[in-house]
Amino acid sequence: MTNLILLIIFGYLLGSTPFGYLISKAKGIDIRKVGSGNIGGTNVIRAFGIKWGLLVVVLDILKAVIPVYLAIRILPLDWQIAACAITPILGHVFPIWLNFKGGKGVASTFGVLLILLGWQGLLVLILIQVLILASVKIMSFSSLTMASFIPLVICFFSYSLPFYVLGIALAVLIWWSHRENLIRIKEDREPKFRFKETISQHGE
Repeated sequence: MTNLILLIIFGYLLGSTPFGYLISKAKGIDIRKVGSGNIGGTNVIRAFGIKWGLLVVVLDILKAVIPVYLAIRILPLDWQIAACAITPILGHVFPIWLNFKGGKGVASTFGVLLILLGWQGLLVLILIQVLILASVKIMSFSSLTMASFIPLVICFFSYSLPFYVLGIALAVLIWWSHRENLIRIKEDREPKFRFKETISQHGE
């Protein structure tokens, strides 16, 4: 039980590390005051270009990969692993260092699912998101669609009930974190994501 508690604390604190905020501050800008105000990779791409945005995405993925990998190695029960797996997402969405106002949790969710599902399961979800993004050009909508498929993909890979419940919790958390985006989508105010324009604007 001690290992479980320590891993939960570790996962939350690591998940709370706001890489998007830290990188933007190092470049002299508070990312929370730019674009959508989000600290995640998409907003960093809009502000600083694809190179810095992808760096944030990779770091947000890794901060979820590490605690979940340790949980699988150390903890014996699926429910314990599932309990640890959601902590980096909770840390990212509710970071203690930023008054519990963080990002959307999509990249960190990918990190969790990479360890739990392997690259095959994660690839299915990424393809869903990419196809929707290519169709509607709205990142938040593609993320929400992808999130809705998480429980189904976990079920398809025949994982245990604790992991299926985790999948539902991850989907609900992502939908909750995108509640403002949903309002903008409904009002047709959500900005569209155009990859080529982003590259040309930053010369990358």
